[in-house]
Amino acid sequence: MEFLVTLAEYGLLLLVIVFFGFLSVVVFEAWRRRHSNVSVETVTTLEDPKSIEPIPCPHITDPAEKYLSLIVPAYNEELRLPAALEETMDYLQDRASRDKSFSFEVVIVDDGSVDGTKRVAFDFVRKHTVDNIRVIPLGKNQGKGEAIRKGMLHSRGQLLLMLDADGATKVTDLEKLENQINAVAREEYSIRNPASKDMDFRIGDVQVSAFGSRAHLEEKALATRKWYRNFLMKGFHLVVLLAAGPGIRDTQCGFKMFTRAAARRLFTNVHLKRWCFDVELVYLCKRFNIPMVEISVKWSEIPGSKVSMLSIPNMLWELALMSVGYRTGMWKIHQV
Repeated sequence: MEFLVTLAEYGLLLLVIVFFGFLSVVVFEAWRRRHSNVSVETVTTLEDPKSIEPIPCPHITDPAEKYLSLIVPAYNEELRLPAALEETMDYLQDRASRDKSFSFEVVIVDDGSVDGTKRVAFDFVRKHTVDNIRVIPLGKNQGKGEAIRKGMLHSRGQLLLMLDADGATKVTDLEKLENQINAVAREEYSIRNPASKDMDFRIGDVQVSAFGSRAHLEEKALATRKWYRNFLMKGFHLVVLLAAGPGIRDTQCGFKMFTRAAARRLFTNVHLKRWCFDVELVYLCKRFNIPMVEISVKWSEIPGSKVSMLSIPNMLWELALMSVGYRTGMWKIHQV
């Protein structure tokens, strides 16, 4: 009996050592990433394949030059990117032909792809001009979160939409997010500027965020989606609730829109670079009191997903870093 008690005590001691060891690693890594929201590699120019002259790279702190920017992160998307871009450009060009006040750009961020993604992207630049499609190559893979952050920081739109390169969400659904943002922004503007006239309103100057959501597909998805994706989704929702709190049911849908003012504040503060940057965006929206709306979008599962069972420990790791980083004050909030 004494042997079993001793064994249990050693087991408990081992668990305590492992727990505090893991906590120490998390704290050290959170400290090491305390400045990860500051760009080390600054993008100053963009390449135009039709000219030898570099294009000056805009910044989120500059005045808006377009109405809408679409940011597309791409990592080894040579096969899926062309169809998604064709559909996107067809929609944008059709809308621009019907509405002369509508202007747009598509910003493709090549996240260190080792296939023909960069070539495909520049083929579209040649076809549609560098004013309508731009490519930001990151050189080495830095993660989806960092790719989107770089795209956001170097876009020209009053409204900025992030969307996946696989075309899983119909690009036409951006109008749902746009309409909701416009409604909320006008309400916020009228509250804060009761004496101002409607003609003074600029949507890009009011902080609002809109999250595309697949939550309405949950019941159907449980019956059709692969079991490990269901497991991932349910477990992740629970951890997100603990880390960022309630508010957004589907944080991971890759279809989100921000006003320029909101994007400037959020993406100059985001620390996470890969799996859980979406959750950090929700957390930061709450910290900055930026209004959030969640809108149902059409979504379909496209073959070639990069989500796997290995995603689970990566997600938990980044959520742990975020919780420790902000709760200890190591990750500072910058007012922009």
